[in-house]
Amino acid sequence: MSGRKPSSQLRENIRSFLVLKGIEEKKIVELLDDIPKRWEKFDDIALIPNSSFRKEMWNPIIDDEFWTKVCQSLNIERLARSGEIVGEKREANVEMLVGNNDWVIRKENGIKYGYNITQCMFSSGNINERRRMGKIVTENEIVVDLFCGIGYYTLPILVKNNIEHVYSCEWNINAIKALRFNLDNNNVEKKCTILEGDNRKTTDELENRADRVLLGLLPTAEGSYNVALKCMKEKGGVLHIHGLAPSNDHQGFLAETIEKLLKINLNYKVTNSEINKIKSYAPHWDHLVLDIEIGKNNS
Repeated sequence: MSGRKPSSQLRENIRSFLVLKGIEEKKIVELLDDIPKRWEKFDDIALIPNSSFRKEMWNPIIDDEFWTKVCQSLNIERLARSGEIVGEKREANVEMLVGNNDWVIRKENGIKYGYNITQCMFSSGNINERRRMGKIVTENEIVVDLFCGIGYYTLPILVKNNIEHVYSCEWNINAIKALRFNLDNNNVEKKCTILEGDNRKTTDELENRADRVLLGLLPTAEGSYNVALKCMKEKGGVLHIHGLAPSNDHQGFLAETIEKLLKINLNYKVTNSEINKIKSYAPHWDHLVLDIEIGKNNS
């Protein structure tokens, strides 16, 4: 396999498999055109796209031997196929194709993320934002992460900074189990408190506590804007608000968000703001993070 691209190796091995199965050349060409060219590989597993090997023409061909051939081609022990993120708890819909154990550990920027791949989501496209969160937090801050998941942003903040404390809010029990493991596995459990349940109900004790609040929920975290402002210190702080915006109107999304925030709490004013594009989310729509610094309104 040395010297060959993994995608080329996969095509070559599947071609050999199809020839041994007696598939005619014309059909083989059609099948090879449908083989995925990209996938995620980490730990001992590969995660292929949701559309991979879905067409009806694969049905009479795919068996355990076929999946074994795919694993050999990719030099992995386990194989999974991604699905859509479903429900308000943002649960993964991943199918294990080879292997029964769905626990994986991703290593990224010196941080270990463990989770059940069939139960929890992980967006590899957000890697730069996770790295950024590990850099911009300043010493001795108190941070509230309103939608922490398995620790996507909580962990970089804790591992890369000497902060005072992070309060991590989550209501998906599978994500909470993974978060507990990850805090311990990265040796940062002493500086994090997990608040289990709906953050609109679990954050009453955090009023006037936070220097920084993260709102990492798509398509919108608007339902918790008031929670974020409640948690913010009276003197102000920084909000990191994730959301979707038209590709040609990022400024409009920023202006609309600021207007909604200031209507919730008239005691604050916006002192600075910045737009960060994370990635393209869908045609003509972008995933953005707004850094909005607020201060006390003395007028």
